[in-house]
Amino acid sequence: MGTQSSVRGGAFRLLLCTTVLGFGGYALLLPVVPLWVAHGGSGAFGAGASTGVFMLFTVLSQFGVPWLLRRIGHRWVLGIGLALVGAPAPAFALSAALAPVLGLSAVRGVGFGLLTVGGAALVAELAPAGEHGRASAWLGVAIGLPQLTLLPLGVTGVDRLGFPVVLALGASPLLALPLVPFLGPPARAVARAAPSAGRGEGGRAASAAGGFGRAGPGGWAVTAGPVVAMLACATAQGGLVTFLPLVAEAGAVTVALFGTAVGALAGRLVAGELVDRYSLGGRLLAPGVAFTLVGMLVEVFAVSAEAPAGLAEVGVFSGGALLVGLGFGLVQNDSLVALFAAAGPARYGHASAVWNIAYDAGTGVGALGLGAVAQAFGFGGAFGVAAALVLVATPFTLRRRPC
Repeated sequence: MGTQSSVRGGAFRLLLCTTVLGFGGYALLLPVVPLWVAHGGSGAFGAGASTGVFMLFTVLSQFGVPWLLRRIGHRWVLGIGLALVGAPAPAFALSAALAPVLGLSAVRGVGFGLLTVGGAALVAELAPAGEHGRASAWLGVAIGLPQLTLLPLGVTGVDRLGFPVVLALGASPLLALPLVPFLGPPARAVARAAPSAGRGEGGRAASAAGGFGRAGPGGWAVTAGPVVAMLACATAQGGLVTFLPLVAEAGAVTVALFGTAVGALAGRLVAGELVDRYSLGGRLLAPGVAFTLVGMLVEVFAVSAEAPAGLAEVGVFSGGALLVGLGFGLVQNDSLVALFAAAGPARYGHASAVWNIAYDAGTGVGALGLGAVAQAFGFGGAFGVAAALVLVATPFTLRRRPC
């Protein structure tokens, strides 16, 4: 394990800087590209298609990242991902027509898939297994801070600076490329040593997984708990973030979305500390799902009861959103740690891919699937379906014996 760093090591800190810059370009343009294509005359369909194509190619590329990690290594995967997310950003300004925007969105989606899976896998490689909770939590902070600050600033920046300037700033992932060579070699020695680790090491890994899998180089079994929890909670939050602006006043929406982001950051930090200090890997899924469920029920009440405008509306919507964010933060961190422990060092890339696919697929379902429900039954019905999905996921999060 001599090749590994720690959460205090220089390589890990450089990875966090790389993540901030990489996700900064993503967060800044997430609301701006749909505005740009709508500005070009494609309307709501074009705006939705730009995000939909981006997420589609993100998920599709994530399936192939474990293979790429084995063939060319973590740093090449991360560097290519940063280049594909950042380099096309200024090119959006050349045309707001739908076809070129969708083409550039597809390229950026592939890059984002490489960035998300490669970055999360490298976290597991750079930090010892005993620090995976804290390492995953700090990764969550590095991902969450750009979204907390740059999501609203992108739209404001368009009003103040214009589309070309903001689109050019979306190339910020390119600034991280010089950092990639200094991230340190992945801990391949750990993966090679795994076959000789013996039953004791496998038992400890299974314990860290909270009973949600079996570690071992010859294959790993992941039970439904971490994946189902991620899918359900990502669907709930995806729907909440997408449709809150359509059901509440602007002030309530701003506070609620901020509360969701803050809750997610807090949940990941708390989960990281608890997992490493008290060996609770896999055991925080149930409380995280419970917080998310209660938060979505509060949103159902807020929409159905038509909370009065003013402070009461702000309080109800933001309270529910804070609970959803907190619960999803717990689930994000704990499910990633559980999957790493279940996979074992030789298959960290596979665990990262499974986790990211669940995250992004759930977010897409929350935006598209719940949108179809809202079209037929209203936003209260859409939030109710999201709460029902979280409720159905609850039994899968209960701790089981190791496989």
